[in-house]
Amino acid sequence: MTVAEQATLDRVSPLAGPKSAAPAAPAQASAAPAQAPAARPGLGWLAGWIVPVLFFATWELASRQEWISSRLFPPPSAVAQTIYALGLSGELALHVWATLHRVLLGFGCGVAAGTILGALTGYSTLSKRLLDPSLQALRSIPPLAWVPLFILWLGIFETSKVTLIGVGVFFPVYLNLAGAIHGVDRKLVEVGRMYRFTGLELVRYVLLPAALPSYMIGVRNGLGLGWMFVVAAELMGASEGLGFLQIDGQMTSRPAVILASIVLFAVLGKLTDGLLALAGRRLLYWQDSFKPNA
Repeated sequence: MTVAEQATLDRVSPLAGPKSAAPAAPAQASAAPAQAPAARPGLGWLAGWIVPVLFFATWELASRQEWISSRLFPPPSAVAQTIYALGLSGELALHVWATLHRVLLGFGCGVAAGTILGALTGYSTLSKRLLDPSLQALRSIPPLAWVPLFILWLGIFETSKVTLIGVGVFFPVYLNLAGAIHGVDRKLVEVGRMYRFTGLELVRYVLLPAALPSYMIGVRNGLGLGWMFVVAAELMGASEGLGFLQIDGQMTSRPAVILASIVLFAVLGKLTDGLLALAGRRLLYWQDSFKPNA
């Protein structure tokens, strides 16, 4: 094995292989890594607040000056008061927990199914030929087309809602994982076989590290779709949840309640995605990727 092949395998797989390492390269062949340019001081996480603060300030001003109808588009202060009132009455915790519980259950089911089938069709040519055409056909079905069928099969209770969310989460996870495995550099697989890796060792030390970045992107996309699908799921006869709160605000002509639920969706979605991004950074600690200047 050449030194270049060994270096390529070590770069992609952060886990130490069970086989002995190749001889070290000669001293004259190794070059000192180039020093990354020092990051310029920036606003850091505060920069992410600039656009929301400007948006809400403009919204508040436009509503107070009656540039927009405050009756149909209440100012942020009225939306905040509505959220506060819901919190005092105990309704806020009830609706938030109902929605969060559905999203987490559907997300877990969708990720599990997408991971299993994505790994299977990505690793096995026979499984890909058998399963992938049918799954791709199912992916073309509009998500809301499943609603009447799920209600007929599973009723209007939690099972149908969680299943609909799981369908939305499944496809991004499946596609990203299967595509990432297919996109693994053939040379890396050949290096693993030269080391006489078993099938399990090849997955652990080559395929898994190479596919993990794209897989995490698929999981985050699936979570975003899970938050989108929960609104459709809560139209299926729900009596609690943020989606139900939106419908209740529409039926009672309370736009502040509708906007409050939208804001809560945005906050919860951002928090859960942030936690998932943090977990992804910890899993990909070994990845030496491009980082733009501040």
